[in-house]
Amino acid sequence: MNAKGTVFKYGDNIDTDVIIPARYLNTQSSAELAAHCMEDIDKTFVDRVKAGDIMVGGENFGCGSSREHAPVAIKAAGIDCVIAKSFARIFYRNAINIGLPILECPAACDAIAEGNTVRIDFDTGLITDETTGQQFQAAPFPPFIQQIIAKGGLMNSLKD
Repeated sequence: MNAKGTVFKYGDNIDTDVIIPARYLNTQSSAELAAHCMEDIDKTFVDRVKAGDIMVGGENFGCGSSREHAPVAIKAAGIDCVIAKSFARIFYRNAINIGLPILECPAACDAIAEGNTVRIDFDTGLITDETTGQQFQAAPFPPFIQQIIAKGGLMNSLKD
């Protein structure tokens, strides 16, 4: 499993209220959530993001209230992977549950710039910044988690 896309970069403590503002929590439509993803921190995000793009964050990405809407909004907006220095535990679990790959790699987060093209090999955890040629090593997911992600999340993986 691989991903390749343009980087959208954010700082530390990007909380779930920033990812999807509370005023949109009454919707269950992933398309509607995607339409408002990151709008309070990056008003142009939804206009610029394309399917397959990559989000890079700092420490404590996904902190705040424990809402499943946050990873759903990111995935529905087109992001194929989030790389951060660290993740809030509930965000991490919610992302895996819906099939959104997330990787912790502080060195990559420090070095990769907004707008760079990044390729990720989920089998090995290798992150390649194709713009600069730099490579970074993240811990790959164990095969059972890769299967959950590949099938689109926990509920889909239990159907087999």
